[in-house]
Amino acid sequence: MVFLIKRLFDIIFSLVLLIVLCPVFLLLSIVIKIDSKGPIFFKQKRIMKNRVEFFILKFRTMRVETPKDVPTHMLNNPDHYITKVGKILRHTSLDELPQLINIFKGEMSFVGPRPALWNQFDLIEEREKYGANDIPVGLTGWAQINGRDDLLIPVKAKFDGEYVKKMNLAFDITIIVRTVFYAITGKGIKEGSNSL
Repeated sequence: MVFLIKRLFDIIFSLVLLIVLCPVFLLLSIVIKIDSKGPIFFKQKRIMKNRVEFFILKFRTMRVETPKDVPTHMLNNPDHYITKVGKILRHTSLDELPQLINIFKGEMSFVGPRPALWNQFDLIEEREKYGANDIPVGLTGWAQINGRDDLLIPVKAKFDGEYVKKMNLAFDITIIVRTVFYAITGKGIKEGSNSL
């Protein structure tokens, strides 16, 4: 029942936001194309529920020559790769908006463990201990509002496990509201392996 309510919420809310935010999508698409060469959208192979692979969508914030399948906070010099517009999009989390499409398609939910890169085997295995690979991945999650990039993998997986136990619509809405605050402040975002 929890998953059914969650899915209905995802379908309705994502569709409404996709319609309402059409002008924003158009404006950001134009700005991205003017700012640097390359596609508007960035696709990357990630892991969804039951360890199935899918392609997550984001607005492109990095140059086309950026090393693939490397988390940004693991790059030695991320500022070299992030575009001018990309810095703004990443700080405000506007680059994540295309994931509304992933949510509408059923590949993601609004709330759940953030989808791991296909090659983040340590995170995937750690989540297995808590059953966090068996629920929908999310645009945001309990770990996201408790440290985000600042969290070590075992800690992040433990937060994902706590979400598995507490998962319900009221808890999801609480996480979404707190995520808006994080998006505004940029709290917990790390850009580079040497970031503090």
